[in-house]
Amino acid sequence: MKKFISVHDVTDINALVEKALMYKANPFKDTALGAGKRIGLLFLNPSLRTRLSTQVAASNLGMEAVVFNVDKEGWALEFEEGAIMSGNTVEHIKDAAPVLGSYFDILCIRTFPSLKNRDDDYSELYISQFIKYCGVPVISLESATLHPLQSLTDIVTITESLKLKADGKKPKIVLTWAPHVKPLPQCVANSFAQWINAWGEADFVITHPEDYDLCDDFSKGATITHNQEEALKDADFVYVKNWSTYNDYGKIYENDPAWMLTLDKLKATNNAKVMHCLPVRRNVELSDEVLDSDHSIVTQQAGNRVWAAQAVISELLNAQTGTAK
Repeated sequence: MKKFISVHDVTDINALVEKALMYKANPFKDTALGAGKRIGLLFLNPSLRTRLSTQVAASNLGMEAVVFNVDKEGWALEFEEGAIMSGNTVEHIKDAAPVLGSYFDILCIRTFPSLKNRDDDYSELYISQFIKYCGVPVISLESATLHPLQSLTDIVTITESLKLKADGKKPKIVLTWAPHVKPLPQCVANSFAQWINAWGEADFVITHPEDYDLCDDFSKGATITHNQEEALKDADFVYVKNWSTYNDYGKIYENDPAWMLTLDKLKATNNAKVMHCLPVRRNVELSDEVLDSDHSIVTQQAGNRVWAAQAVISELLNAQTGTAK
């Protein structure tokens, strides 16, 4: 593995999942692997679980982690090639990224979409420019369109739960849209769809209101329905997430509370486990009764963020030293 931006950087999803679970069982197995190495975590946007889990993962591997909130503490960066920098930007990524690459062995970037211009957001300019100019492996801590560490975590959590089920059947996994008070990016939904489709070990259904279709690049391969009740029938896992419109980009067309998942709706499932990437707006996206029930595995899911990050960092460190594991 040379970078970690999407599922396309992974040659064997199940092997990476097993590595994450191995680290969960033995967190300090490879403390010598990152000794004397440094990882930089650059945040252009807020973070809680992604930031802390990646720091813990790096520490477990013996690395020093340095966090820098670029949006609050750094110079305003310019990402456009050939820009005439007579406006608010102070430093070009062509100058900043190589310097950062000289400080760190691995560079992690978190940036959100503007939700104003779809072409700009889906070009992934920010993270692409870091990759182009920094000269070291890059890990996405969430980009304009994808959140790969979250998605790897999700499959780790599903796999871990399936070991208890172990009936040999493919699980039915449902990604359901949920209401929210403001437009949110499609990143988590895009990424979850991309990874579950690539994993290929589930009956995968996406349900959402009309006009909330995701980009085909990520959702193709899933069964898509506007009927949430139909989608939930016999589900083993239900992933709850809001996202804004893709075609008429970044909008909220409706906020129907009837789409919020409740215990009553879960009666149609196969005693489904409920997932959410967090943070979650209680009693808007998900009801208290679900989040506080035995159906919810959101805490387990969030805890697994450490082991997903540790598996990825380990892969990149091994690639740098030419050691295959």
